[in-house]
Amino acid sequence: MRPFSQVDVFADELTAGNPVAVVHEAEGLTDAQMAAVASWTNLSETTFLLPPTDPTADYRLRIFTPRTELPFAGHPTLGSARAWLEAGGVPRDGSGPVQECGAGLVRLRSDGGRLAFAAPPLRRSGPVDDADVSSLAAALGVPRVEVRDAAWVDNGPGWVALLLADAATVLGLEPDLRALAANGVSSAAGVVGPHPAGGDVAFEVRAFVPAMGVGEDPVTGSLNAGLGRWLVDAGHAPTSYVAAQGTRLGRRGRVHVEHADGEVWVGGGTVPGVVGTLAL
Repeated sequence: MRPFSQVDVFADELTAGNPVAVVHEAEGLTDAQMAAVASWTNLSETTFLLPPTDPTADYRLRIFTPRTELPFAGHPTLGSARAWLEAGGVPRDGSGPVQECGAGLVRLRSDGGRLAFAAPPLRRSGPVDDADVSSLAAALGVPRVEVRDAAWVDNGPGWVALLLADAATVLGLEPDLRALAANGVSSAAGVVGPHPAGGDVAFEVRAFVPAMGVGEDPVTGSLNAGLGRWLVDAGHAPTSYVAAQGTRLGRRGRVHVEHADGEVWVGGGTVPGVVGTLAL
């Protein structure tokens, strides 16, 4: 029997965000067992807490979608940190925990009652070939002329991002998930558009990863981390803003992005929802 948690992330109440399943004390589980558990939970990600191999880390995290393992993902990072803290974890340095994962070390902090992670470096950045933009736009069901900008914002899952004219256009997308999964550009596509000024959120975000076993992801930390670098650097966003995600899925995700001291911090609410044991 192993301790098991499920935490709702980027939410202020249970069922409003994106849940992650967390298996504690995962030593001894094989890769095949971890993959099977992730397929069984059928959430966008399932994580496994392990002892760190780096002496500066508090724990090591492995992250699985229903079909593959990821070197990094954002909402699993926040949800797993909350689960680790709720289970009695104490950070070595007395502040936020340090997570070891496939992408390296990820620092976390408490941000006004929310947890936030320091965005890892991008593995791929820069402009997207025009032919690839056209291919993605067609799969997303949006005319090419509606794409105002595009960039690689990959910090692990493979994100390529398209900026559309406005939030209404983002919310109106009816993508062809089969075409997206087979597009040959990337297995992870993100779309963002601005809300009218003066509201409580600056952008609407949607994330599509059908090749990983997830059609539309409810709320996505890794994508928002990549967007936070690109949108600010390209002059599309202020250095601090809030993005909404999950609206079309009936969720109320809120992602807080802030540039501070040379870092991009991505944070949100984390609400424990399930605590128990896993018979494995």
